[in-house]
Amino acid sequence: MMQKCLDGFHTNFNDFETMLGYHESQSKDSVWHRMVINNLQVAPLDKASLLYGTLTKFASHITTDAIYDTADNLGLAVKLEKHYYPVRDTAFKSLTDRAKISGSALPKLNKSDLARVLNTCLKLHKTNVLLLIRDEKISAAHSGDEKDYSVLEINKLLESISDKLTERFPGHIFDSGYTDHSLTSASWSLPNQRDELLGAYKKVLDAQGKSTMAAKIMPGIRFCTSDTGMASAKTAALLLGLKYPIHIGGMLAVEHREQAKIEDFTKNLDLMFAKFGNAVAQLEKLTTIYLNYPVNAMTAVCKKLSITPKKAVMEAIAMFEGSLGNSGVTAHDIFMAMQEIIFILRTEGVPEGKLLITEENLARALTLRWSEYDYAKAVSY
Repeated sequence: MMQKCLDGFHTNFNDFETMLGYHESQSKDSVWHRMVINNLQVAPLDKASLLYGTLTKFASHITTDAIYDTADNLGLAVKLEKHYYPVRDTAFKSLTDRAKISGSALPKLNKSDLARVLNTCLKLHKTNVLLLIRDEKISAAHSGDEKDYSVLEINKLLESISDKLTERFPGHIFDSGYTDHSLTSASWSLPNQRDELLGAYKKVLDAQGKSTMAAKIMPGIRFCTSDTGMASAKTAALLLGLKYPIHIGGMLAVEHREQAKIEDFTKNLDLMFAKFGNAVAQLEKLTTIYLNYPVNAMTAVCKKLSITPKKAVMEAIAMFEGSLGNSGVTAHDIFMAMQEIIFILRTEGVPEGKLLITEENLARALTLRWSEYDYAKAVSY
């Protein structure tokens, strides 16, 4: 369990019960602490700081692993009552939000100057801050107004979506789960509803000579959330069975705001299930859109969606160009080729959170007017 304090910690889950048990335990061990913002005291916790040496000797509530890890990363601590707690990387943005400061120069300051700037600005505000203390560190510093941030416990959200899946999609199967300090995600396949949800789409693929793909695809649901301010509680339709999960349609989200409750998330799930058919219909429609300049169209669409990094995008475009045959190319072919960007990023070890963001951005391609991007002239990226 000690390893969880590390900022680079992440874990994968192969079964739902293990994942749920993990988050139940995490919920019990986490502390939500509300206080007035101008009472916050930030101190440097890098290896050059005085606090670094004293905490390793006298902080019985914090392990040396948490202290050393913080010194190697964010290098800050916050004093709560009589004790200092290391600050996790995930809390930096919310902490600067509470101080109402921003800018690319802040992370470049030495830790003493950064702590001084934060303290000076925090003293100006008298509203509340809601701190999340988890795995020995301050993991988030949300607004303390209940209308600004609502705690939606991850284990309760997981229970909610599992119950709703049982009700709406009996026979669903847990596909995979992921957790790090900033994000949690899980996906389920829906084998018993394969023909109901994908039947018409499979027939189109068969008719276009894509029988191998038609035989593999499986409908699925993706859930992701964060209680450190990185994401709302979101669900999306998935296409599983290929070498990477594919988002089909935008995320439906419940924000951690306006006194949101678990019941609001549960109600939102009904909308998600109702819109699943619409998402598949959008994907199927792409099979009817033929393009004259597919490489240019792929480049233009990726540029429109601001997909990054450029290197991975250009590699996927080159792979697509090398695979083009003599037959007509549809927007569906390009959309599937764009998913190679995810595969490339995954092989390069890009964090799961960034992969999920890229998947969401790629899904936006389903709603574009593809004919507007079928340029005869080459497109620069």
